[in-house]
Amino acid sequence: MEIVRKRTYARAGLLGNPSDGYHGKTISVIVRNFWAEVVLYEWDSVDIVLAQNDRASFRSVYDLAKDVQLHGYYGGIRLVKATIKRFVEYCQAQNISLHERNFSVRYETNIPRQVGMAGSSAIIVSTLRCLMAYYDVQMPLEIQPTFVLSVELELGITGGLQDRVIQCYEGVVYMDFAKARERTIHGLRCYHYEPLDPALLPSLYVAYHNALSEPTELFHNDIRGRYDRGDQVVIGAMDACAVLAHEGRAAILSSDGAKLSQLINENFGVRRGIYNLPPWQVEMVETAQRCGASAKFAGSGGAIIGVYEGEEMFRELTQALGAIGSRTFKPVVESRGVEEWRSGGVEEWRSGGVEE
Repeated sequence: MEIVRKRTYARAGLLGNPSDGYHGKTISVIVRNFWAEVVLYEWDSVDIVLAQNDRASFRSVYDLAKDVQLHGYYGGIRLVKATIKRFVEYCQAQNISLHERNFSVRYETNIPRQVGMAGSSAIIVSTLRCLMAYYDVQMPLEIQPTFVLSVELELGITGGLQDRVIQCYEGVVYMDFAKARERTIHGLRCYHYEPLDPALLPSLYVAYHNALSEPTELFHNDIRGRYDRGDQVVIGAMDACAVLAHEGRAAILSSDGAKLSQLINENFGVRRGIYNLPPWQVEMVETAQRCGASAKFAGSGGAIIGVYEGEEMFRELTQALGAIGSRTFKPVVESRGVEEWRSGGVEEWRSGGVEE
């Protein structure tokens, strides 16, 4: 029996705009410490297996209400179903015939929920890769992030391309979402995505506070609306964040960890100027900065990322952030190789059941 198994990893935003919807610039890194895995194999019918997180039993009605608020009505099942639907539609639009062998699919994930590490899109990316392998379909790498985003938007999930780009490309990616950079392939738009060498990064840490996490949409503070209405404070902040990402690219390429650390702190300062931030999230950043490390949000809130210097500082970070309920770790940032994804494609995913 052919088994297709694919993992997609968490991610952290290193510099730039809170999302790409403002035609700015950003840098993100993959975080291989956490992952979402999808397994697909031939079956008599199309069968989506319930995962541990797809709960149907609750301690109370309040527990049920909180679970729905955080995870939606269908958990990860809705992500898998929507990905399959959109994949079929994509193939139909491209006149790609799919074989008639059905399959069973299941997923599992250990990505911390609601802390801005892109757990939902990881499930979608893994499902997409499994489908591409099972049906022997090639989809250009450049448009895979847009495909993933289209699945989430169909489900009403707020997001932009940044998370999906880094999860599809992996490693470290500099993204330029300027209108002049926009292209369309197979009816799906894409922008300029430049992989950078992870070996050029200084020592990074990530910390998250899972107990106080919030859904992404609660974080966005109507920034989109203010931007669309021409609010000059918001527009100026987005422009400033784009400049920081551009300067961050140069700092990484020149291995200037001190400059990158400075830019990270500046990035948080700009963001703080336009958002109404929960005090506990600000406390995470300020606690890390008091230890001598740089710090900014890694996503929509609940997790932070920054540069530290030496093991003594990392131990101090771990202790100080632990005292306020946060877990600190060193992100594993490695690249699978863009050319490997681009040229190896489907065959690389035919794992026979063993990939990682």
